[in-house]
Amino acid sequence: MDVVSDAISAVRLGRPSSNRVRVTGSWCARLAPYDGAGFHVVLKGGCWLLSDGGTPISLGVGDAVLLPHGTGHVIADSPQDAAAVRQAVPFEDWAGEPGPDAGTDRDAVELLCGKYRMDQGRLHPLMAELPTVVHLPHRVGGQPELRAAIDLLSGELDARRPGSCTALPSLLDLLLVYMLRAWLAEGTSGAWPAVLGDPVTASALRALHTAPDAPWSNDRLAAEVGVSRPTLARRFTPLVGRPPMAYLTWWRLTLAATQLRDTPDTLATIARRVGYGSPYALSHAFDREFGTTPGRYRAQTGRPAVNA
Repeated sequence: MDVVSDAISAVRLGRPSSNRVRVTGSWCARLAPYDGAGFHVVLKGGCWLLSDGGTPISLGVGDAVLLPHGTGHVIADSPQDAAAVRQAVPFEDWAGEPGPDAGTDRDAVELLCGKYRMDQGRLHPLMAELPTVVHLPHRVGGQPELRAAIDLLSGELDARRPGSCTALPSLLDLLLVYMLRAWLAEGTSGAWPAVLGDPVTASALRALHTAPDAPWSNDRLAAEVGVSRPTLARRFTPLVGRPPMAYLTWWRLTLAATQLRDTPDTLATIARRVGYGSPYALSHAFDREFGTTPGRYRAQTGRPAVNA
């Protein structure tokens, strides 16, 4: 596994949802804060996005915007004042139908809007440091993978062809990956573009994520990456924000939390899978990190365990 894939899979819940919206005239819709990440892609025309506490952002054809922390926001045909924002129609009640002052088809705005459900309490630091709004403007020749995913999604929503129930969630997953890749490629803010751009740190993270159950030590990880132990510490710790073995401990426990939530596997099975020698060792470390036992965590969030 790679860091971006793991960062997504650790927090994803259920399947993503999406709507294709077409509207003309004057309109203003609000999405309340939610546990997850939202996105909008402009397929035709243009509109404005105003996140809670943010400044208006103009969106044009081909622009994509990701709201990774579920921030409440308004989308509208034009910049809105405070009074208009307060009167915005809840998105769930807004069918995207033309308003009373609708214009012609040439004035129509078409949007692809959707949500990813996420466990915001267990965010990987890569996801946690994403800004409130990730705006990815359309540029000719830029981010061809993202553009291709948008085109494929648009086609699936149009046609509803056989297999679309499988294709749509898969394409939405691709869209999230490509939006994160585009943000990392821009590298204008945050530490993680630098983390994944550093060959030593990126290689060390790849090794830890590929085999979290391996008996890692600083010496073994340095040898795996092909550098000295001091070099590994000097490159890894300032960029990631914690030493390699501290990061490994945190990641193992995050994986354990994900498996407690998403699988019925026994604590012993999960302990072996994430690199702990016994259920007791995992339980002790889990309680120290998250302030609760694996059993209580599973009872609150996950599936009942199978018999040992």
